[in-house]
Amino acid sequence: MTGKPRKFGLGVARPAVEEEGTVRRAAAAASIGNVAEWYDFGVYSYLAAIVLNRVFFPEAGEWSLVLTLAAFAAAFAARPVGGWVFGHLGDRFGRTRVLAYTVLMMTVATVALGLVPSHGTIGIAAPLLVVLLRMLQGFSAGGEYTGALTLVAEYSPDRRRGFFGSWLEFGTITGYTLGAGVTAALVALLPDEDLLTWGWRIPFLIALPLGLVGIYLRLRLEDTPAFRQLMDRSPALATMSYGRAFQILRKHYRSAVFLTAGLVITWNVTNYVLTSYVPTYLTSTLPRYGESGTDKALATALQVGVMLLMLCSIMFVGRLSDRVGRKPILWTGSIALVVLGLPSVWLLREGLAGQITGLLIMGATLLCFAAVTPSTLPALFPTMVRYAGLGLVFNLAVSIFAGTSPTIIEAAVTTTDNLDWPGYFLVAAGVIGLVTVYYLPEPAGKALPGAQPLYFTDEAPDESLYEPVGASSQPSGTRAVEQGAEKEKAAEKEPDAPSGAADAEERTQRPSSG
Repeated sequence: MTGKPRKFGLGVARPAVEEEGTVRRAAAAASIGNVAEWYDFGVYSYLAAIVLNRVFFPEAGEWSLVLTLAAFAAAFAARPVGGWVFGHLGDRFGRTRVLAYTVLMMTVATVALGLVPSHGTIGIAAPLLVVLLRMLQGFSAGGEYTGALTLVAEYSPDRRRGFFGSWLEFGTITGYTLGAGVTAALVALLPDEDLLTWGWRIPFLIALPLGLVGIYLRLRLEDTPAFRQLMDRSPALATMSYGRAFQILRKHYRSAVFLTAGLVITWNVTNYVLTSYVPTYLTSTLPRYGESGTDKALATALQVGVMLLMLCSIMFVGRLSDRVGRKPILWTGSIALVVLGLPSVWLLREGLAGQITGLLIMGATLLCFAAVTPSTLPALFPTMVRYAGLGLVFNLAVSIFAGTSPTIIEAAVTTTDNLDWPGYFLVAAGVIGLVTVYYLPEPAGKALPGAQPLYFTDEAPDESLYEPVGASSQPSGTRAVEQGAEKEKAAEKEPDAPSGAADAEERTQRPSSG
């Protein structure tokens, strides 16, 4: 049956459009900035078991590695604060400017780490400086990842958000891989004495040019369509307080908070076990218990190989999620953790072939979350509190449950002499993932909350389908948005205008389920 195409009234949002080249530049800027950010953040974890425990904690004996990993974990204490501070600033003043500052801060902290004197030179001041700089890195990282995630999601067309979201993790994995590659090259080329005295500083100093490139790219980028829409209809939201933003999250987005926390815990426990703890497990923990581990250079090379395979696959999986949905891929990863988490750890104790197989299992499982979660999380919050909400919840979950995993696992192994603890963590993460995915709404192909549907210019529906019916012509937006904007303008004349604007915008973006 055929007929005239349906015309949508004011109750249906007119779509927004972006040139494909603009979207690709935005995704590239976020990804390349992420390369710099996560190279900086990852270098410490790669060097921890190889040399940093001897440089900064030489008198701690078998606990030197635990203390080195504890300094690694110190960064996670600052991440929620950084996520909340930068996130709220990004919701008020724009994503791109804030993201340039996060890369700048991370670059300064990482270069400074490479200049810290050893314990033998300045004594206890050396590890204290390391902890301080790690916390500065953590403060920066708290605003970096969730800001880049927000930027890419808000620039991506609804039907291709999975693909462009995977670019972000492509940058993250590239940063980690680059850090591991530089570390592996130094270990292979330098004698241990040179590595211990000056060679370990080189990876930290390389952060400077990487950071400058990231800052340049982000400063050239215009802010996202969703943020521009928000400021056009409710400019007074630029004065919303931290307390008001927190109140909105607490009252109306509690389910989004719990779903975000569940996905982040599952994803990042898997991530930090593979990227931060497994090198330590292979090179230090297993040999200490008489098991067949491996040498430092080979362990790093194995990890680089797994990361390269993930790089080759991640955009394919992201594109696949635009076709089949996010949830089927998240189901796959969660089930794999429950079923294969312990066997993958057992394989690490079975010689080179077992280590390769175990790492491949972990990498494939991590891929399910890394490719899909960046396009899933932004759909849980509206534009007005998206960056702040993700910044706070994401980083709290990482800091409390995921980022501390390497330290807790190593301490548990040392205390109980049980080498299966990494597997226990993976299985527990999988159980959390199963529960979370069960309650997660499928976001694939849908507009972000608080934003108009977004298309590439050559894919947008016929503009005539969105002509207003029974009302005077309006440029765009739903009836609720128009009413909210009118209330916001009226409230501007009152002393409590910012709060009134926030109330109006809150009503337009509040989930129907409450």
